[in-house]
Amino acid sequence: MKIGKVSENVLKRTILKGIRNTREEVLVGAGPGEDCAVLELKEDEVFVTSTDPITGTATDIGRLAVHVAVNDLAAQGAEPIGLLTTALLPEDYKESRLKIIMEQYKETCASLGIQPLGGHTEVTRAVNRPILSVTGIGKAKKNRLTNTSNAKPGMDIIITKWVGLEGTSILAKEKEEELLTRYPRSLVEEAKSFDAFLSVLPESKVAVRNGAVAMHDITEGGVFGALWELSVSAGVGIEVDLKKIPIRQETVEVCEFYDLNPYCLISSGSMLIVAENGYDCVKALEEEGIHAVVIGKTTDNNDKAVLNEGEKRFLEAPKPDELYKIL
Repeated sequence: MKIGKVSENVLKRTILKGIRNTREEVLVGAGPGEDCAVLELKEDEVFVTSTDPITGTATDIGRLAVHVAVNDLAAQGAEPIGLLTTALLPEDYKESRLKIIMEQYKETCASLGIQPLGGHTEVTRAVNRPILSVTGIGKAKKNRLTNTSNAKPGMDIIITKWVGLEGTSILAKEKEEELLTRYPRSLVEEAKSFDAFLSVLPESKVAVRNGAVAMHDITEGGVFGALWELSVSAGVGIEVDLKKIPIRQETVEVCEFYDLNPYCLISSGSMLIVAENGYDCVKALEEEGIHAVVIGKTTDNNDKAVLNEGEKRFLEAPKPDELYKIL
């Protein structure tokens, strides 16, 4: 494609095709010549916004971009409405490959009940592979926000599903042939399929109804990074049991192959939830088919402690994600 903003024909046939107004909040959505989206909310509702780029991989970025943005909104207790997306493409990028990204993007939006609101697509020499930067827009009741600063000492810390899901799936797809030199194809295929668990929207809805006061989706830096950020944001300490942190064996195997720490691996699909009675919240999540476990508590000091069979260690400030050691 040519350098610059994509042509009107590409815009219509590849990007806008199939996008319809599906949300009552959207007064103006994506369309040729529309540079803004217009939304309307009720008096007791607030806008919640978040923005994220996908830079760690070029595989399945249409799907990943949606989940990353929507998960941020879900962690705030918000209902996602729509997404604005900027796509930056290298000069040699084919329209057929852009079409695949957009099909993933639109299908994932549809599966989550949210609407593409517009954005910008440009071919530029500034990048050597496609970059998607997504801004998520959601709504929430003013009194139901679950920002991390709401956590108080003495509350239970919950983790949903398993840590390392996103990183495991990305590595299995990007490094499939290398992993097959050691592991059976069944293990690698299972690891690749972890992208089916990337949305935390279901657990967000259940947790908000069942006592969650704070939530934080586990992304770059893994669960150790997320615990650190929770502690700093809320001004509380944490004490968690390493053995209780849920992790799939496929993640352990992939991380061992590349000598990575799975607890510092990007983990979209897993949520930290803080609640006064975490066991009631876990019960509600399990009843909805969402695996969850209480791993520890918040404390009234600044320690960020991880217990492992009687040994106590303290978390360090987050470093670059383990994924970047390989990709």
